Amino acid sequence: MIDLGGQNHHPAESGTGTSDRPMAGWKMTLHLVSALAVGVVLGGFGVSELRDSRDLRERNAVVALVALPQSANFGGSAAQGSVQLSGQLLLINAGPAPITVREVQAERPGFTVRSTGQPRLLPPGGTGQLLVELRFECSVAIQPEPLSLRLSVETDDRQVREVTHPVALVGSAWERDAQSMCELHTARAGIVS
Repeated sequence: MIDLGGQNHHPAESGTGTSDRPMAGWKMTLHLVSALAVGVVLGGFGVSELRDSRDLRERNAVVALVALPQSANFGGSAAQGSVQLSGQLLLINAGPAPITVREVQAERPGFTVRSTGQPRLLPPGGTGQLLVELRFECSVAIQPEPLSLRLSVETDDRQVREVTHPVALVGSAWERDAQSMCELHTARAGIVS
C-alpha cells in the first residue's frame, strides 16, 4: 500500500538543494564564456584565412610586365618594298607571381609583330625571350610614338588576361635591323634594274 498523504521522513541532507544551484549556474556561465571564446578564436582564424586567400588570389592576378625589343637579325626576307625579320622580345616579370606569356602581337601602318615561339614561363623577377616575326614596310617611316604590344598572359591562378605594353620602336634594334634590310633590298633592286 502507498500512502500519498504522508510526510517524507528521510532527513534532508544539508546544502544539497541550495548550494548546487549557484554552482550549476556558475558552471553554465563558464561553459558559455568558454564556448564564446572558442567561437571568437575560430571565427577570427577563419576570417584571417579568408583574407589571406583573397590576398593570394589578388596577388596572383597581378601582371606587371616589361617588354623590350631585342635583335631582329635572325634571318629575314625582302619582297615588294617590305621586309620580314625574325627577332626577339625581351620579357621581364616585375610582378609578385609567376606568369606565362602565351602570345604577343601588334599592328600599325607599316609595321606588324606577332609571336612565333613557344609560350614563356617567367618567375617573379625573371626574364626570358620570346621569338617574334616582324614585318616592316620600307616606304613607311617608323612613327615616334610607342607601339602598343598586346600580350596574352596566363597568371598563376590559371586565368588568361590581355595586357598592353608600350614599346619604343625609334632607336630600337628592330628599327635598326629593318632599316638595314630595307637599304640592302633597295640597293639590290637598283642593281637588278
